[in-house]
Amino acid sequence: MTLFLNILLLLVGFILLIKGADFFVEGSSAAAKLMKIPSVIVGVTIVSMGTSLPELAVSTSAALNGSNEIAVSNVIGSNLFNSLVVLGVAAIIAAVPVKSSLLKCEFPLNLLITAMLGLFGADLLMKGKTQAEGLDFMKNANEEMPAGTLGRGEGIALLVIFILYLTYTVFQALKSRKETLAKEAAGEIEKEDKPMPVWRSIIYIIGGIIAIKFGGDFVVDSARVIAKFFGMSETLIGLTIVACGTSLPELVTSAVASKKGENDIAVGNGIGSNIFNILFILGVSATITPISVISGSIVDTIVLFFVSALMFLFCGTRKEVKRTEGITMVIIYIIYLTYIIMR
Repeated sequence: MTLFLNILLLLVGFILLIKGADFFVEGSSAAAKLMKIPSVIVGVTIVSMGTSLPELAVSTSAALNGSNEIAVSNVIGSNLFNSLVVLGVAAIIAAVPVKSSLLKCEFPLNLLITAMLGLFGADLLMKGKTQAEGLDFMKNANEEMPAGTLGRGEGIALLVIFILYLTYTVFQALKSRKETLAKEAAGEIEKEDKPMPVWRSIIYIIGGIIAIKFGGDFVVDSARVIAKFFGMSETLIGLTIVACGTSLPELVTSAVASKKGENDIAVGNGIGSNIFNILFILGVSATITPISVISGSIVDTIVLFFVSALMFLFCGTRKEVKRTEGITMVIIYIIYLTYIIMR
């Protein structure tokens, strides 16, 4: 009976995720049109922050309870999933065009803050240890071996960068709005015919986020019970179901956006979530209480940096992510997942 109930909850969770993402994308797209700003800006702000709510809730709750040692691992795992699977699946559904603005700001920023995260966490390297000591964690990648600490100073630095980035994004949105209104006044572009009312757009966005949140919870919780029923270990469940489960909102939202032709929201959501996860979620968590960084996380951060560089390369080559590149990204994630399960 318990197994049947959890299978039912799993199905309900997926329905909530898909329909929630559907409404969320509709509302976000309408909000962009109502505010006269590009969809990509909504993608890297409202959509990316909304879909990152599970990670934010988990990390801040852990920080308040003084048990946030796995916060860095969760964020790195989520960012790897966003970079490879979220963008990869969107590209498999349909080739994803990438705006020049993302290539000039968000993608370089993502690379920079990923490198910063690695430097902040690797106390063994920062404190001038010998080469043998400093690279020992690289050799073993032991999950339990402490490598360093992400302190309050680093957390505040991340939050300051996030505020600067958000300020820049707001100014870009206002500039774009001004240009759009000027073009409409000059008759260069047509006004939107019967746009969605503001109240309905807000309901779609809030309702979509709520459905995505509860849908993700149902999927993760029920999948964990089902996996335990069939004999999967807690470690394996944590590395697969739980790690991927918190990124389900990003995956489903970007997939739905790609299917609807809202490519700016699809790619903006993926890269925006990565930036939000590192700057805001880790920034808040480390400011509340210092975060212990385990050795495996340093290795994973190095992997994340090269994955972020690869994503930048795929997006920047032709300003588009093609199906073959999307398939390549998903295959790379499967290889990485196999590696972390085996280690």
